[in-house]
Amino acid sequence: MVGGRRFRPGGGFGRQLDEHEPRADEREPAQPTAPPTDGLVDSAVYIRGHRFASPAGLAETYRCLQEQDGAMAWIGLYRPDIEQITSLAREFRLHDLAVEDAINAHQRPKLERYGHTLFVVLRAARYDDLREEVEFSELHLFIGPGFVVTVRHGEAPDLAAVRRRMEADAQMLGQGPEAVLYAILDQVVDGYAPVVAGLENDIDEIETEVFGGDPNASRRIYGLSREVIQFQRAARPLLNVLDALAAGAGGYGTDEELRRYLRDVTDHLTQVVERVDGFRHLLQNILTVNATLVSQQQNEEMRSLTAASYAQNEELKKVSSWAAILFAPTLIGTVYGMNFVHMPELNWRYGYLFALLLMALVCGTLYLVFKRRGWL
Repeated sequence: MVGGRRFRPGGGFGRQLDEHEPRADEREPAQPTAPPTDGLVDSAVYIRGHRFASPAGLAETYRCLQEQDGAMAWIGLYRPDIEQITSLAREFRLHDLAVEDAINAHQRPKLERYGHTLFVVLRAARYDDLREEVEFSELHLFIGPGFVVTVRHGEAPDLAAVRRRMEADAQMLGQGPEAVLYAILDQVVDGYAPVVAGLENDIDEIETEVFGGDPNASRRIYGLSREVIQFQRAARPLLNVLDALAAGAGGYGTDEELRRYLRDVTDHLTQVVERVDGFRHLLQNILTVNATLVSQQQNEEMRSLTAASYAQNEELKKVSSWAAILFAPTLIGTVYGMNFVHMPELNWRYGYLFALLLMALVCGTLYLVFKRRGWL
């Protein structure tokens, strides 16, 4: 307890991930503030948890920090240029490998210790209700004695909200850079909750589409599976980061109350990871069911085509049989209709009767043959 109340820097300490939490489509979408074009979002110097100065640039921040004993600088950057990163590295003696990672981005969540400086990489996530997609962004933090530097490579998380909440609790902010680190961790993990709700809503919609026979269901299943995998890659490694912080908290004399907050963040993140793991297994099952339903539909279509083809063949047999039966008398009649003078049976008294009987005999024979073969 701090000052007789719980610290809730991200609104998430002491809050459980509720199964009945409003879905992403029931929430009002967050309106992120437009980032500045020069890379410097905010720079402040704090003394005992109170904002002492708001320097306009990095050089002024360095000077103010050097002039005040026991001060802490919190510098927020958004996609800074190399000159700004180099200036920070020179002033705070940041390790070259950490600086290189901060410039290049595209890192997995991790924690690196370089002497008394911590380098932390976080992957924040935000659910876009309009596009029904998950947006990922990268956040780098340099935590050292008397300074916190945040380097944001995306729109999330909303660090301005974290700063406002921390400034409203001077006692907690006065505990130094570690308190800021834990507040940012809580903000990132809290940002996962709307993503989980949005993915759950998408999975419910996909189940309806699969059993409704939507032909585009497979494409959406694959797309959503890719988002779930990316979410796993953002959330699961963060557990290792939190475990590493917890393991090193005792050796670095971290306040016991901050360690409780860290365990609370770990509990929330564990719930998120477990639910996301369940989403992945559920999507695999949905994909299997969809493949089975598609296969059944294709089999039904093949049976229908086979039945139609069989019916056409039967009709073709009947038409061919009757055509052959009718062809015989036509052939005989055509031969005797040539009107040649020297033709056999042309002057025979019973020639006409003989021709009729021959036609009837040929037709009857063909009819019996086709009937026995089942063509008629």
